[in-house]
Amino acid sequence: MHIAFLNPQGNFDPADSYLTQHPDFGGQLVYVKQVALAIGRMGHRVDILTRRIIDPEWPEFAAPFDAYPGTPNVRIVRLPAGPDRFLRKEDLWPHLVRDWVPHILAFYQREGGLPDAFTGHYGDGGICGALIEAETGVPFTFTAHSLGAQKMDKLGVTRENLAEMDGRYHFGRRIVAERISMNRSAVNIVSTRLERFEQYGHPAYRGAVDVSDDRRFAVVPPGVDLSIFDAEARSADEAAVHRHIQERLARDLDEDRQDLPAIVASSRLDPKKNHIGLVHAFGRSRSLQEQANLVLITAGLDDPLRDDGVATPSERAVLAQVREAVSQYGLWGKVSGFAIKGQSALAAAYRFFARRGSVFALTTYYEPFGLAPLEAAAAGLPVVVTRNGGPSESLREGGVEYGVLVDPADPVDIARGLERLLGDPATWAEFARRGRQRVRDRYTWERTAEGYLALIEEVLRHPEARRPSSLLPIHPYFHDPRPETDVTLAELERLYWG
Repeated sequence: MHIAFLNPQGNFDPADSYLTQHPDFGGQLVYVKQVALAIGRMGHRVDILTRRIIDPEWPEFAAPFDAYPGTPNVRIVRLPAGPDRFLRKEDLWPHLVRDWVPHILAFYQREGGLPDAFTGHYGDGGICGALIEAETGVPFTFTAHSLGAQKMDKLGVTRENLAEMDGRYHFGRRIVAERISMNRSAVNIVSTRLERFEQYGHPAYRGAVDVSDDRRFAVVPPGVDLSIFDAEARSADEAAVHRHIQERLARDLDEDRQDLPAIVASSRLDPKKNHIGLVHAFGRSRSLQEQANLVLITAGLDDPLRDDGVATPSERAVLAQVREAVSQYGLWGKVSGFAIKGQSALAAAYRFFARRGSVFALTTYYEPFGLAPLEAAAAGLPVVVTRNGGPSESLREGGVEYGVLVDPADPVDIARGLERLLGDPATWAEFARRGRQRVRDRYTWERTAEGYLALIEEVLRHPEARRPSSLLPIHPYFHDPRPETDVTLAELERLYWG
């Protein structure tokens, strides 16, 4: 088969430039890359379609074609959309309609034929899939990754600030694009059943998709790259990463504590990730402080406990809370923070800490899927993770625990979960074994690719089997993007609030 991934935001290159270091280069790009590569390894032709950027500040993305080494079946195809310069994803909408989709159709006309299927990612890739299908009849699947209505919820959008928020994030365009995408797709691919019912069931999407209709959804979880994260894997810079960690531990920790196990937190410095809840749990538990240190791994701040560096305002707010709590509980010398850059280095760090009997912790208030704890588990770390969201499915099944789930709003419960693993070597070893095996059995990119291929093959064999009974019309803006056709505030208000 020939499959094309529609992912206009961010970009792709062999060096994974900016990956996870910019809001438009987040986990979605890792997902698309890994699924594409896994499908390519299975012998299928894959195109990753993205936007061409000719900008001296983003020099990696100027060539029309690119490829990952050793993957002849997968190519990166960059096509123009709007001005040459980098644009944030919120500003891409009109250029996708005017430029990107026409360039895609022209590109495949020059190639002599269209792919067998497209797969659209995020609302921008999804609306492009709908436009291409309307023009050519080639089906597309839709993977939202995240939905605009949930972001509006999290940002606290009200009728009073709606105009300001829509001006910044273009929520009207995004939600209308998502509604068309989930309605017209051959199937909607979600990571968990919870995502299906909680995210697609938001009132903003009523009338677009019926979350009770099993035909319209398929659960295909993302995976872990075991060539990087497995406990037995080794990166080229494994020893250098271990030296770096030892140096930072020596810088931050009291001398007699530097060989203790660690409670390892590795996530963005985002308020919703709830670093402060983890610090409170550690600070209130004498048992935890006697058994382990707390280690906060960041992507770009090498001394976050003392220096804001290049932190954004929201990151600085998180760090201010953390420092205040560290002082409040007298934790200086028991907490370390430093940067680990890149997935291979992060995997090496996890292996370093696993050999010390450490534990991975993710206490975010809500985690849609939760790939990070699965990566840590693959590397040999038992995990203590929020019970809210995807981990409740990935780390517990049929009464069997593959990680310890905790209430992120309750520092006592977080501490209890950590103490359960750190206080008993046999329990630690059993959860480390179970977690690693769970990932190997269920959460690899090969399994994700197999899920995509099975769905696409089904769609091509029986194109009407999963189709909705009625299709939403394509909004005028996505035929002719002008101020006169734009999604109005009244439309957005009606969709979001009813």
